[in-house]
Amino acid sequence: MSNQNKPVSAPLFDWLKNRQAGVLLHPTSFPGDQGIGVLDERVTRFLDFLRSAGVSQWQVCPLGPTGYGDSPYQCFSAFAGNPYLIDLQALVSAGLLADADLAELRKLPRDHVDYGWLYVTKWPALFRAYEAARARRFTKLPYGDFNAFRAGHASWLEGFALFLALKDHYEGKPWWLWPAEHRFLAKARQSALPASVAVRAEAHAFFQYLFFGQWARVRAAARERGISLIGDAPIFVARDSADIWSRPDLFQIDPASGAPLAVAGVPPDYFSADGQLWGNPLYAWEKHSAEGYAWWIERLRANFALCDVVRIDHFRAFDTYWSIPADAKTAKTGEWRQGPGLAFFQAVKAALPDARLIAEDLGDLFDSVRELRDACGLPGMTILQFAFGGDASNLYLPHNLVANAVVYPGTHDNDTTLGWYRSASAKEQDYVRRYLRVDGREIGWDFVRAAYASVSRLAVLPLQDLLSLGAEARFNTPGVAAGNWQWRYSDESLDGLLRRSAPYLRELGELHGRA
Repeated sequence: MSNQNKPVSAPLFDWLKNRQAGVLLHPTSFPGDQGIGVLDERVTRFLDFLRSAGVSQWQVCPLGPTGYGDSPYQCFSAFAGNPYLIDLQALVSAGLLADADLAELRKLPRDHVDYGWLYVTKWPALFRAYEAARARRFTKLPYGDFNAFRAGHASWLEGFALFLALKDHYEGKPWWLWPAEHRFLAKARQSALPASVAVRAEAHAFFQYLFFGQWARVRAAARERGISLIGDAPIFVARDSADIWSRPDLFQIDPASGAPLAVAGVPPDYFSADGQLWGNPLYAWEKHSAEGYAWWIERLRANFALCDVVRIDHFRAFDTYWSIPADAKTAKTGEWRQGPGLAFFQAVKAALPDARLIAEDLGDLFDSVRELRDACGLPGMTILQFAFGGDASNLYLPHNLVANAVVYPGTHDNDTTLGWYRSASAKEQDYVRRYLRVDGREIGWDFVRAAYASVSRLAVLPLQDLLSLGAEARFNTPGVAAGNWQWRYSDESLDGLLRRSAPYLRELGELHGRA
């Protein structure tokens, strides 16, 4: 591969200097009676648990508005927040809703998210809150001035709000099935729009005002407790998104129909014998380069407005990405293409010199991908569940790890450690027991201890492993379309962790220099 990524001087960023510990938990998994985890007092209770346990990092999945399939990695916008996370009880306190407006939501399950019923119950309540705010001319609102918020986020908010308003107008159809005059933002701005669309766009902008206002309070509560937030930026955006609809020239799509010319994915790997056919349109990197990567820099700036650290999902595509013909049935058919390489991160460094990025660098990598990661000085990722399928040369085994890295027992895409162990081969189970010198009866905590003891400076633990849960608590299974992103814990389970496990986690942190 190309030598374009070889460093010519010191690494660009090189920010991870201290040993730390974190917990991976997406906010949709919080408990409560609104059908999904929301930004209410449960966030504070979770942050108090982290502080009590000596944990200084909280990692989330992408926070954007989810589309079909409910995946936070396929969002309607790379800039917007997810209205499902809005705490409606706070809107009752602000006089924008009545308590009765939450009655249907309180009937939804508490042990998992039922996205179908959530869709038909939460959106009507949100629109009632908007109507109440509009009736009072957006005065006496709980999170500051609405018009000031719109002005401050105008670069992406106008297009996003209009995109969702038109999607509502066209009964949820994807933008490439809309009439030609509305198929892209530039055309829609020049077309006559129904008055109802303008009102609907204002409503969607208002929901973003609510999300950002509530998230600002979350971030302030974390900062008060000395806890940093780790966000997540999927490298690709969803085809049916405001990002592509607003700036089609930045993507490899047909400029008239919007049909993708090629799509993203990965070749056959650990997760799938056919590879993963994601279907996201690919970037027109030459256009991004000509603009100094302005769109990406704006996107990262928006990410850092929400979180302190940002994990870039599928980092390898900045070096080389798998380009699949748009009509392919699986990801087996494809070819490697050259990404923007070091030049991209040099532009990011110039615009955001203090950016703290994590490179998701999992899978089979070319040497050039590692060269790019090291030239940038970014910590990569290691997964302990991947460590025991071979021999002592496996790069994920603790004795082969490096300091500038983040070690996980597993991520949102893995089974829980207990679920993984139960389904692992007898050979892997034996290797784990002999390597860690354990009997396997507390395998979740065995992996927690191994992560804490490792040389990697940041250890991040899924909450499910701290709760010793099995496959029933798996958050996502790649390649499976249904049943994902639904897991939620209970108030009682966190209370138990706070009483029984927080002191032990703090002791582990002190023993291994992570407290």
